[in-house]
Amino acid sequence: MTIESEPNLSGSADAATDGDLAAVPVATPDRPSDAESFALFEGDEGRLDAAQRRALVALLKHRYVSPALQPAEWRTILESEALLGSRLNELFLELQVDRSAEVAFKRQAGSESGRRPFPTLLHDTSYSREETILLVYLRTRLRTELANGARAAIVEHDELLGFVASFRPEHATDRARDDGRVERAIEKLLTARVLLRTKDARRHRIASVVETLLPLERLQELLEWLETQTPTADAPQPEQEPDTPSGPEAAATDGDDDAEPDEDDPDDLARETASRPGEDGR
Repeated sequence: MTIESEPNLSGSADAATDGDLAAVPVATPDRPSDAESFALFEGDEGRLDAAQRRALVALLKHRYVSPALQPAEWRTILESEALLGSRLNELFLELQVDRSAEVAFKRQAGSESGRRPFPTLLHDTSYSREETILLVYLRTRLRTELANGARAAIVEHDELLGFVASFRPEHATDRARDDGRVERAIEKLLTARVLLRTKDARRHRIASVVETLLPLERLQELLEWLETQTPTADAPQPEQEPDTPSGPEAAATDGDDDAEPDEDDPDDLARETASRPGEDGR
């Protein structure tokens, strides 16, 4: 009599299980399973959901994201900061989130040596003399209003014109040209959303991003510079031609990659921080 041995069921089961596992893709943060697909259109291989994609677009498109202007995108950035930061890293960019000022923005990543060996999407820029004076005033005014318990800081358009005019050299006689420069500076800050428009075209709200543009130590440097700009009858200040910046973090041009801020040029004192929130101003 021949006694047949029973098959090794446990071994077969183990083999089948191993085979099944090998055939099933493992879901990871960058590779969701089919059940977790985030595809929004035919051929979509993206690994971000719709809200995360909108937040990433907002970071790339605008100078900064804030809860006042983009509440949904701001919430998503806080919830997915590491993931969105990694996506920006793939473009040689860094995500900066300032929770106290409630702004999030991108900036160009630099090497440990301080140079930029990476391809660049953004470049540093300096503010003009008039823009720099306005930034100092706006930063100081915002600090004062918030310290007094105000929820927002509103400035009059003519107030800004008058403040910059107080630094006009006494020998400067072409006031129409000087006022035109200030008007252009105000418009650039409105475009950059450092100043926010209100229902009254002659009144503007100061955006909290100015705190990030001008941290306290930088503000002190500029305040000291402004003291040297105060005109006197005995020693009139030489008139300075304004720079013509293309806007914080605009598309980089060839040769810009290794540009360093010139700390000796007062018009360039805001250059380093100017590159933080920025691109097209929309």
